[in-house]
Amino acid sequence: MNNETKLKIQELLIKYCDGFDSNNKAANSLRDVSAGTISQVINNKWDLISDKMWLNIGKQVGLQSSKWVIVETTNYGICKHFLNDAKQHSRVHAIIGSASYGKDTSAKDFVAENDSVYLINCSEFFNKKYFLVQLLRAMGENTTGTLPELVERAVSKINRTDRPVIIFNEADKLNDPTLYFFITFYNLCEDKCGLVMMATEQLINRISRGMFLGRKGYQEIFSRLGRRFIELKETSKADVTKICMANGVTSTDKIAEIFNKCEGDLRRVKKLVQNEAMKGEQAA
Repeated sequence: MNNETKLKIQELLIKYCDGFDSNNKAANSLRDVSAGTISQVINNKWDLISDKMWLNIGKQVGLQSSKWVIVETTNYGICKHFLNDAKQHSRVHAIIGSASYGKDTSAKDFVAENDSVYLINCSEFFNKKYFLVQLLRAMGENTTGTLPELVERAVSKINRTDRPVIIFNEADKLNDPTLYFFITFYNLCEDKCGLVMMATEQLINRISRGMFLGRKGYQEIFSRLGRRFIELKETSKADVTKICMANGVTSTDKIAEIFNKCEGDLRRVKKLVQNEAMKGEQAA
């Protein structure tokens, strides 16, 4: 790994650590990175740090492995607006959009640009304790203890933090007992912490069906969301054009072709644009 990349990782790590009370807490939030290693990176003591460790740190603090340029699409702007609202005013929102509508990118950028934003990428295998472990790790806090102790530690961290936000990304994947943590944190941290659910349309269907069947917790969740879902828009040709132009595809015909092939999926847009770049490299 060259020094230029190491300097970039060092810069990103310093910025990352600034969001925590100490390097120890920053280390707690990173996988397989000690406070000692963080100190070595920051203080230019690099001799004993392997390339594997540099890559590990870089991946976790936001090093971009490609030259892909992110642009502010319509949905990116909507997500950022409501994430900012959650942070500035400790409000609660549910942002709903199909896969690859830009939710993940906007959430990751918001975390990178703001202190005290805790992004939890939810999954079907999460139980209540594992959810809390992920939250506390994002906070840089100790992840050991009983379930009540973990809840108390997370709430204590929120109560002593300036304008924190918890993002439940892919919230529709959580099982019911874990999803109920949304109610727990709302009740314990109301007006002290922003809460944002990000999910596909499945969350609307699930909550609507749960309320219709009278299932535990669903009315409470919907009420705490302000009885409203913020629905993202379909990917427009203007958005695809912005992405193409920023990443080197400027031909009107090529942009139209990419838009017609992408089926509204921004991951598909990225792949098609990258295909065009590879064609150009091969021709050169």
